[in-house]
Amino acid sequence: MSKTNETFAVPHSGVQSLPPRDICIIGVPLDLGASRRGVDMGPSAVRVAGLEARLEALGHNVSDGGNIGVAIAETKHVGEENARYLKEITETCTKAAEHVMEALEKGMTPVIIGGDHSVAAGSVSGVAEFYRRQNQKIGLIWIDAHSDLNTPETSPSGNVHGMPLAALLGLGPAALANICGFSPKVLPENTVLIGVRDIDATEKENIKRAGLTEVYTMRDIDERGMRAVMEEALRAAGRGTAGYHVSLDMDWVDPEDAPGVGTPVRGGATYREAHLAMEIIADHGRMLSLEVVEVNPVIDEHNRTADLAVELISSAFGKKIL
Repeated sequence: MSKTNETFAVPHSGVQSLPPRDICIIGVPLDLGASRRGVDMGPSAVRVAGLEARLEALGHNVSDGGNIGVAIAETKHVGEENARYLKEITETCTKAAEHVMEALEKGMTPVIIGGDHSVAAGSVSGVAEFYRRQNQKIGLIWIDAHSDLNTPETSPSGNVHGMPLAALLGLGPAALANICGFSPKVLPENTVLIGVRDIDATEKENIKRAGLTEVYTMRDIDERGMRAVMEEALRAAGRGTAGYHVSLDMDWVDPEDAPGVGTPVRGGATYREAHLAMEIIADHGRMLSLEVVEVNPVIDEHNRTADLAVELISSAFGKKIL
């Protein structure tokens, strides 16, 4: 993947193969959902890595909507230990949903920058509500080392960043699940997990409870290859839907290439596998919105993880090698 800038803006070089989009960047510097602090600085790190300029160089029109205001842990009470800071997280996710809907109503493609993965309960709710008003449903591509399918009853930590997918599928917690006043936000047959490799025993039961069948572990990627997995996943997410939201947790990538993440797990996607996945998403052209979460500059090395996040977003929006 070339890092030179000279070819980005050349219109017919094959570098950018998609029609230009109007993109709205929305920062959600939320870190209440995790034990390890620092992902609240993720939106700044990704901006510093040149997100807006990179997307504009591909021919897209980009506007930055700034950051959504979030509560600071030191000023709030943790609340219930089995769903820590749930009230504040729900408030932030509700605001995120509203911002996402506003962007979609203007004909823009939302790019949400986290923050911990609990922000997805808001971003996906906003996309789902926008299309629900048009009598359409959406698919969900969840790319993550973890399945994030815990509930307050099953979570070993009480950290809400391990619960957003459970909320979106209607398992709970109720406050998150009912953002925008309806649940579930996505159907299990249109929800796809890609690259999971660290799943709690209780989450395995929740996967069954939710009726999820499109779960691709790192072993699936190892055995079948990224292309086969992605093509199958995108077919499932796109079947009968307006398109799909892509939720990318940077801990999906191996810590060798993405050291600055909230909960690193060895054995993740390689640099090229991660780019290939994003390139295939771009080729299909049905991505409605994108979020990238869990960039933690506090434990990163020279902003490497944020740099990679910007590269992967660029690939999802049509950047090609040739």
